[in-house]
Amino acid sequence: MRIAYVINSLEGGGAALPVPAVTQVMGDHGAQVEVFALTPRDRRALPPMLQAGLQVHVREGREKDHLAAWRWLEGALRKAQPDLIWTSLTRATLIGQQVGRRLAIPVVSWQHAAYLKPANRLLLRALQHNSGLWVADSQSVGQLTAERLAVPPERLAIWPIFGADPDAPQASAWTPGEAVRIGSLGRLHPVKGYDVLIEAVARLKAQGLKALPPFEVTVCGEGAQRAALETRIAAFRLDNIRLVGFSDQPKAYLAGLHLYVQPSRSEGLCVAAHEAMQAGLPCVVSAVGELPHSVRDGVTGLVAPPDDPAALAQALHFLLSKPEKLAGMGSEARARTLSTFGPEAFARAGAAVMARLPGAPASARAPARGRSPIRPATDPPA
Repeated sequence: MRIAYVINSLEGGGAALPVPAVTQVMGDHGAQVEVFALTPRDRRALPPMLQAGLQVHVREGREKDHLAAWRWLEGALRKAQPDLIWTSLTRATLIGQQVGRRLAIPVVSWQHAAYLKPANRLLLRALQHNSGLWVADSQSVGQLTAERLAVPPERLAIWPIFGADPDAPQASAWTPGEAVRIGSLGRLHPVKGYDVLIEAVARLKAQGLKALPPFEVTVCGEGAQRAALETRIAAFRLDNIRLVGFSDQPKAYLAGLHLYVQPSRSEGLCVAAHEAMQAGLPCVVSAVGELPHSVRDGVTGLVAPPDDPAALAQALHFLLSKPEKLAGMGSEARARTLSTFGPEAFARAGAAVMARLPGAPASARAPARGRSPIRPATDPPA
């Protein structure tokens, strides 16, 4: 099977970075995959794809020139002649569906985002029948996809987009006299809630820190919200929180922390938080998407309501007051993550999806009654 994997962009972070791992599973099942990016953006996801041996086609276009992107993709796929179009995220899906209709090529669509703009939600729901199979990146996104897009169970599959790496570098335990290093990894975008984190740190400062060990907070990532966040840090006169920019070594960054925080307003699976748990870090996370299911509250970290600086400050204060407990909680987080998202689980989930692709041999198709049910979501749609 020849698969055209269509993505919105080559932006570092988000849905583009797991492409090498996903396409490796496809290749293990005999597929030949080429990647088609509708716009380059920062291109930080490109080197891992090339290192994985993928052929990547990049359109030098913008984010809103949809007609031009449609024409480019249709022309590129007429030449490539794939057996299947696999789309990722809304723009790629809506354009890929139309190209698939015109070229009579079946379409399979990833669904990653817990948040959808109202117009995109309406469009995806109206056109959901144009994708023969929808693949959610987590149980929580699968539930939202069934509810919001009215995708029936027979056309919905779950493939968690994160595959844990047992060989990833591990964080070191905090030692007395050492500053507790707290970090987060993500785009500087309102959905990530870093303004909430800054206010939470300001609240801790206002409460007085005599009972707590010294701590520092770093946010590793780039984005359009940098200036606004820096202004907010300056307004609160905080000297223990820094925006350290993009890193092409996220695993090394995580291994240098003692505690991870994910203050997002909305998430699907959230790869970064799972990478943190993989590194042996306890996590303070918002109760959005898959996070409250992956983090065992009080065991592998703490779960706080989204968009609530007071609750986030309280959770951070609780763990900072017991820094000697962080390493043990992190060990529990790592064990749970490797058990749930390890290489074998990732490969099994991918194999089940590959067996359900349009055009897969009948002998390889997974029986409908054997599919795992979607767990009811505990969070309201973002």
